[in-house]
Amino acid sequence: MSGESVRGKTALITGAGRRVGRATALALAREGANIIVHYGRSEEEARQVCREIEQHSVKAWGLQADLEKPEEYETLIKRVLELAGSIEILVNNASIFPPSELGDVSFDDVVANLQVNAWAPFVLTREFARQVGKGRIVNLIDSRIQGYDFAHVAYILSKHLLALLTRMTALEFAPDITVNGVAPGLILPPPGEDESYLERLKGTVPLKCHGEPEDIAEAVVFLVKSNFITGQIIYVDGGRHLKEST
Repeated sequence: MSGESVRGKTALITGAGRRVGRATALALAREGANIIVHYGRSEEEARQVCREIEQHSVKAWGLQADLEKPEEYETLIKRVLELAGSIEILVNNASIFPPSELGDVSFDDVVANLQVNAWAPFVLTREFARQVGKGRIVNLIDSRIQGYDFAHVAYILSKHLLALLTRMTALEFAPDITVNGVAPGLILPPPGEDESYLERLKGTVPLKCHGEPEDIAEAVVFLVKSNFITGQIIYVDGGRHLKEST
């Protein structure tokens, strides 16, 4: 893959113990990056990912922080620097995905989603700019920001905000920091569902298939290696966002 090398650089990936975060951590490790595997509650999974990362002859650290607690995410960049010595890449992947509908969503639901899915990534971005000053940031968003998600109202509101913050911080922190987004589509079944969920919905995707976590990871790697892309959101969804206005 062409672009700026990430070999020898250090990446913090939030929620890297599982799912898309894990795939992204391993993809960057294969490119030669050292990885800080942030986790909230998935300690054993994070340890396993660290072991897999180290098989690529790079360094890996596990680092716990609860993104529902400001005192923990506000100090996370500082802790990363103390642990690894440097950081050049930030991937804001961690999020929560609780169900909520217009008829029952509460203010507290919205605040909880905003804190983890938008505000914590923004704080990490701002602290990255203050304490590091140069590098690459990628935010994981959602292809449904092109439309609606009536089953996860508080969640989708938070992802709309994260998309807006992606563009605003790209302007604010240029030219030394690039900020971009990746918007996944039908990639993994949500908690509580199995592969039949993907099979059931793949017909709604123009390409008539679902993606894999590695598809998202490849888009992240592309963005962190680019010198001339900022403020962009790449939809990795088989074209599903083209139909999201309905």
